[in-house]
Amino acid sequence: MDSADGAAIVVGVDGSEPALRAVRTAATEAARLRRPLRVVHAYIWPLLHTPVDPIAADPPGGGLRRTAQDLVEAAVAQARTVDPGLRVTGEIVDGEASAVLLGTSPTAAMIVLGDRGLGGFGALVVGSVAIQVSTHADCPVLVVRGTPADDGPVVVGVDGSAASRAAVDFAAAQAAARGVRLRAVHAYTHPASAGPGDFQPLVYDEARLRDEEDDVLAGSLAGLAERHPDLPVDREPVHARPVAALTEASRRAQLVVVGGRGHGELAGLLLGSVGHGVLHRSACPVAVVGAPDREPATGR
Repeated sequence: MDSADGAAIVVGVDGSEPALRAVRTAATEAARLRRPLRVVHAYIWPLLHTPVDPIAADPPGGGLRRTAQDLVEAAVAQARTVDPGLRVTGEIVDGEASAVLLGTSPTAAMIVLGDRGLGGFGALVVGSVAIQVSTHADCPVLVVRGTPADDGPVVVGVDGSAASRAAVDFAAAQAAARGVRLRAVHAYTHPASAGPGDFQPLVYDEARLRDEEDDVLAGSLAGLAERHPDLPVDREPVHARPVAALTEASRRAQLVVVGGRGHGELAGLLLGSVGHGVLHRSACPVAVVGAPDREPATGR
């Protein structure tokens, strides 16, 4: 049965190999969640000084637009190799990449991007497009990188914030759709260890601290068993830095899911070192889920 809201999965393309990899991943997601796929190219080629000449009868930039159309058609064809029955459309939208993609986000189920690309998607992980789209999108954003473990779990970073709870819901839906375990990781450090040198206090009760942090984790997972009664869930409070904990977990995961903003060291996730660290270091794809006004569309 198709998803009731009909929201599409959107994938940004620019002709690069990482973008085509993102297309294949997006097509797999669309087929798994029974959603249409929308292939979008932001048309900024004249700014890239691409050596493509227009044909005589074309208006200025006509040759460039034909090339853009060719890459969109190639991406659509690539998507159909994943599932010939997939409902997929392709389009060219004039504008800068992040603005174009953000414009699709209010009605999208998910935006999928490669970790690097050409033009507006160039240096995606370290550049402004990933930060702007992941921070401001009204839907989850999946950055395709690394190599997912075929038999691995879906990992979600938990910190007790509203965005973290939204990330848990999205990750649980993903794990259920994939038929794998959900691994909820709550990374914490002692409050006194956040400063330079990570000095430890004179009196330190590790067992009590772990119990307190496990309560945070349990609170973030409250109600999950009722929503997904058949989903196996592993709770994992870890005394470590969030980037280190999630990076380590990513080595054996299909997907890592993080909230767009959080508490503590996860606060302002995509604007600080934690978000950059996860996107740079994860060994598998990373989904960033905010706490939007509407519920994120996760499929069935």
